[in-house]
Amino acid sequence: MRPDGTRILCTHTGSLPRPRALTQLHARRARGEAVDEAALGQAARAAVEAIVPKQVAAGIDIPNNGEQGRESFVLYLRDRLTGLGGESRRTGWQDVDAYPEFKAELQAAWAGKETASMTANLPAAIGPVRYVGEAAMRAECEEFGQALAPARDRIAGAFLAAPSPGIVAAVVQNRHYGSEEAYLEALATALRAEYAAILEAGFTLQLDCPDLALERHASFREEPLGNFIAFCEKVVTAINRAIEGLPRDRIRLHVCWGNYEAPHDADVPLEEILPTILQARVAGFVLPFANPRHAHEHRAFRRLPLASDQYLVAGVIDTLTNFVEHPEVVAERLERIADSIGDPTRLMAGTDCGFDTAAGRGRVAPDVVWAKLRSMREGADIASRRLLG
Repeated sequence: MRPDGTRILCTHTGSLPRPRALTQLHARRARGEAVDEAALGQAARAAVEAIVPKQVAAGIDIPNNGEQGRESFVLYLRDRLTGLGGESRRTGWQDVDAYPEFKAELQAAWAGKETASMTANLPAAIGPVRYVGEAAMRAECEEFGQALAPARDRIAGAFLAAPSPGIVAAVVQNRHYGSEEAYLEALATALRAEYAAILEAGFTLQLDCPDLALERHASFREEPLGNFIAFCEKVVTAINRAIEGLPRDRIRLHVCWGNYEAPHDADVPLEEILPTILQARVAGFVLPFANPRHAHEHRAFRRLPLASDQYLVAGVIDTLTNFVEHPEVVAERLERIADSIGDPTRLMAGTDCGFDTAAGRGRVAPDVVWAKLRSMREGADIASRRLLG
């Protein structure tokens, strides 16, 4: 599941478009409405079976299950953790609130759409948090493994994602533990079971950690940068505790500034958070370099290089626009990033984030998603010839 040194492998960041009927079931369930659980499970299994060959056909070397059976990249855990109830209230994004006209247009665009919200109907931690999702995680791994079986000779590996203790703490707010550190420790202990299950099933584990960038212009928008960095350090400490003893070479970590189209001019610069991110004891980092706000920030690796056993999955496809990147654009992005990290054999091509991080919230039409992934494959092949011979 690492770069193979002969060509630039292609992967992505996790969520892929869900069928409309499945999205509707997820959205209704997320709102607290009763749904037919058997119908939901059957729809999710069918979606996974369909999504794997599509990824292979698009040239993805390291696919996943598209997170088809999850309502969102984090809130699916409401069924796998104890101690949740009550209500959490997320603050708005600083860059959205700064532009009232844009905010009004954004709200109008989403009004009436059938989606699983990431800001409404959020639970809180009101009791001891423990993991009770063993059966669900085992079933998810088995379902994915079965869908992968026909394509095993055409892929380099496979991955499944799970959220970091930090993003869970940000979304599912603490109403029980005496300190932030205690809550993060409890989440790390609970989530370790999910992390270990993914690895034991033979997949690469991707830790989804948008909190390590996003929360600067959300929860910490009114606080000094130092307070946010201190939070990030606590989260990385919790991550390292959760993955201690697990195979580092099969763990990668994704960081982003939020998968939403907006000005993003309040985003914390990568160079401010990269020293803390690099303290995570993982093999790979998955970072967005396609969007217009962060496309230049790969240069931070010139000053803060990867360790000798680490690699970078570089986002070279924007997940928020229906533009299909030209393969030459993808290749040029990869070449620039390879120059910054100093070794093209430690580079993979990926997407900036997921295409449907909460069911129904995707901005890119499904047929365009697949065109974008095919273009990524073509661009990675061009860059491979130029960089690797």
